[in-house]
Amino acid sequence: MEIIDKKENQLLSRVEIRFELRHEGVATPDRGQLRSKVASLVPGTSASNVVVKEVQTRFGQPLTTGLAFIYDSDDAMQIEPRYVLDRHGVGTKEEASEESSPSSEPIPEIETEEDVSGGEE
Repeated sequence: MEIIDKKENQLLSRVEIRFELRHEGVATPDRGQLRSKVASLVPGTSASNVVVKEVQTRFGQPLTTGLAFIYDSDDAMQIEPRYVLDRHGVGTKEEASEESSPSSEPIPEIETEEDVSGGEE
């Protein structure tokens, strides 16, 4: 993996990295593998602070390019949309506790043909 472009964004407390990865003979790496590879490129970086924003693989070529953000802290990562954090398995502690509690709403019943009136007889 090599860095094509590296930009320091001090306003958002992150480093933006454009990368290129050749992967001959194997499938396109998944998001988790890319996070760990990007983290290994920058010394002192944890994979938990890396967000892989874009990934493009060329058809018929073992070449993947992408964009990754390396944040200084977990608090700085909260600027990312929630769905991006969910993809990376990162979320707030409050969200995790909400998801683990069972829902008290009743499950709606599905109507069967016998229950529906006014149809063909």
